[in-house]
Amino acid sequence: MRIEDWGLIHYEEATRRQLEAVDEVHNGGPERIIVCTHPPVVTLGRGTKDEDLTGWTGETYATTRGGRATYHGPNQVIIYPIVDLRLAREGLRERDVHAYLRAIEDSCVSVLKKIGLPNAEARTTKSGEISLTGVWIGAKKIASIGIAVRRWITYHGVAINVLHDPAAFKGIQPCGFSSNIMTSIEEELSETINYSLVREEFVGEFARKLALSSVT
Repeated sequence: MRIEDWGLIHYEEATRRQLEAVDEVHNGGPERIIVCTHPPVVTLGRGTKDEDLTGWTGETYATTRGGRATYHGPNQVIIYPIVDLRLAREGLRERDVHAYLRAIEDSCVSVLKKIGLPNAEARTTKSGEISLTGVWIGAKKIASIGIAVRRWITYHGVAINVLHDPAAFKGIQPCGFSSNIMTSIEEELSETINYSLVREEFVGEFARKLALSSVT
């Protein structure tokens, strides 16, 4: 499993590079965990509705991931696993997309609990027509998940809100909710966060959870 740090990268460029990585993995190249951040952008998943963009005036980008509109920005840790679902690994059968989603959720929850948020939990149900998919701290959402699969290779992934940014999510209904529902690690812990250390925790946990070397 290779770790790639793309730093601050425009969403469109990151999508192009992910698709290149998907082709490489499909042809036998190494799986990888990509970590990055994006300049502020609202990405439009396949389920996006017109009302999701209520006042956003910045950049938007239509994606192939599932879910509705959401925000990406430099306050987040963004992780894109490029993983071959044709291969079985511990706790993850081959070609099992739902188990893969649970692995992503479990990785997020494990790190959040480790750094001091014991009530972190993943939710997979719906509130009316709105999906609750993601990771939550009580009534607040702290991580958004949206994946895509091409020829059984995964791309897109998870955005975890690490630093408090009052401008993030303004002017949209993220995943169909009011922007007020979103929170961050910094807000929940009520203290200054070392972004680099938090990023390392997430990358390490994702690599451990998805590593083929863990298969017995």
